[in-house]
Amino acid sequence: MALISLRATAGVSGKVGVTGYCLGGKLTYLMACRSACDAAVGYYGVGIDAALDEAGGIKKPLMLHIAGKDGFVPAEAQAKINAGLGGNSLVSLRAYPEEDHAFCRVGGKHFSKNSCALANTRTLEFFKNHLGS
Repeated sequence: MALISLRATAGVSGKVGVTGYCLGGKLTYLMACRSACDAAVGYYGVGIDAALDEAGGIKKPLMLHIAGKDGFVPAEAQAKINAGLGGNSLVSLRAYPEEDHAFCRVGGKHFSKNSCALANTRTLEFFKNHLGS
């Protein structure tokens, strides 16, 4: 329902993107799998590895930012995500090997100005490419 309303909003091109962080990163992944959103970007999504059976529903571009030292998404989970999504041409996996969970939360314990700036630049370009300017 939200996608329909957004598409009909004055000033909207008709295309809708989704983004989220942490649990919102997983919800973003699920939106990419289950909805008609036009593009999706998730930051350090937790629990995606347990929902890889839904990946067949991805019909539009998805980007995931993955913190290599994420205390909530351990190496085993990251390996499953890479194995389950890495071969999908609609999915772009962006790794930040030295970063921990929430590296884009300004003022947070693991905030990384440089990696966050890189992730945000990648996200902006991704949305420009898939949603228009």
